[in-house]
Amino acid sequence: MFKGFRDFILRGNVIDLAIAVVIGVAFTAVVTAIVKDLLTPLIAAIVGKPDFSSLTFTVNNSHFLYGDVINAIISFLAIAAVVYFVVVLPMNKLAERRAKPAVDVATRECPECLSTIPKAARRCSFCTSQVQPAA
Repeated sequence: MFKGFRDFILRGNVIDLAIAVVIGVAFTAVVTAIVKDLLTPLIAAIVGKPDFSSLTFTVNNSHFLYGDVINAIISFLAIAAVVYFVVVLPMNKLAERRAKPAVDVATRECPECLSTIPKAARRCSFCTSQVQPAA
């Protein structure tokens, strides 16, 4: 019984998942700090009110806290913007740099040595074999 549990815990996927959760929690703290300490005061400086939770209206003795909804929407948009501009955008740029360059359509492979030669070539510059020009 314990052998199966030990095997489950020591599998690579479980350890990778645990590491991802720990890093995710740490990253959440960083993003929350950026939003709370930088973006929220910036929004407060522009709008003039740092907290909208006091905004309410009443209908038939029922309080509607629409200020909390505004706070949640602003917080969500700020967190989404931070994640996009700090994580997603740089990772996409890095992936573009690491991607293979597009194959030049003006070239083809030599049938003898498989090196890349121009499409209009009649002889391979690497192995010197004669090739038919591509159409």
